Amino acid sequence: MAWRCSGSTNQELIENMWRHKLISDPRVKEAFLKVDRRHYTPSRPYEDSPQYIGYQATISAPHMHASALEHLISFMMPSDASPAPRALDIGSGSGYLTHVMAQLVGPRGLVVGVEHINALRDKGEANMRKSTEGKQLLSSGKVKFVAADGRKGLEEPARKGEEALGTQWDAIHVGASASKVHDELIDQLKSPGCMFIPVEDEDDPDSQYVWRIEKNKDGKISRKRLFGVRYVPLTDAPKEEIF
Repeated sequence: MAWRCSGSTNQELIENMWRHKLISDPRVKEAFLKVDRRHYTPSRPYEDSPQYIGYQATISAPHMHASALEHLISFMMPSDASPAPRALDIGSGSGYLTHVMAQLVGPRGLVVGVEHINALRDKGEANMRKSTEGKQLLSSGKVKFVAADGRKGLEEPARKGEEALGTQWDAIHVGASASKVHDELIDQLKSPGCMFIPVEDEDDPDSQYVWRIEKNKDGKISRKRLFGVRYVPLTDAPKEEIF
């Protein structure tokens, strides 16, 4: 059904996904409507398909980004227990989903995009600067991009005045297929917290499945396999290329 959801404008793309129930949460829909995908793709921005963005990386199809947020949203919205949600976007690539996530975490929230080579980190930030709102998110410190090994997560210090809220992540999105669920990612997940991560099948390395990994308020971990996918691998950074 996803192929039917392409549109000629950003609004048409999102409305088509909503009509076909690829987006079911109105908060997710509203967040996507606020971020124009044309700032993040090399061509055909409103086509519901993945696109190559250089450096052996892709921007996922919009319906895959929507699926990720539908699973993570209850952990990303501000609440009494978590007034300043922290979300980590590993394999942030174009920066598109990082920007959409920033629409959900509220005025005190933090979203950090992680890429393993500087050129992709720079690409995500440059794309976000194409819009006035994106520039404001970056200048306010609500969104930032860093170059790091996403397999190790990210140790991001608490902002001034928020030390009591801790440094773990309420939500972690991984946009590349991991060979396994790395312990660092589990350790950095808050209680409660949730991670959306594609993982290679241990019995068939050519197969990948998305897992929803949740940590409850007592620190107990639950894992649910959702569906098969085809993502680029979460590996060592490739050599720099001109793109």
